[in-house]
Amino acid sequence: MNWYLDVLKKYAVFNGRARRTEYWMFTLFNVIIYIVLLFVGRAIGFSLLPALYGIAVLLPTIAVGVRRLHDTGRTGWLYLLGLIPCVGGIILLVFFCGDSKPEHNEYGPNPKLVDGPAAV
Repeated sequence: MNWYLDVLKKYAVFNGRARRTEYWMFTLFNVIIYIVLLFVGRAIGFSLLPALYGIAVLLPTIAVGVRRLHDTGRTGWLYLLGLIPCVGGIILLVFFCGDSKPEHNEYGPNPKLVDGPAAV
């Protein structure tokens, strides 16, 4: 749950880097919350509930995606590949699944080294 809340605390922060765990845990919680809201919305007769949630987390979702691309050493503008049907989503999936660049890059220090046991 902390991964989800940490991303929400950085609501519109597009600079820096996001670890693979941060991105995927945020995505997992988004999917779970969306499914729960889908059922709750249908149960109470308000089917727009998941759409309202999607709009509310749109900016942090884009921001964590851009930071994830930065972590792999790519520009955040590549996030726009998602606008290309089928192919763009597959390319982004490959980028998001890739490992971090181990060294410091133009977007900041490696978050594995900053957040990891060496920082303690």
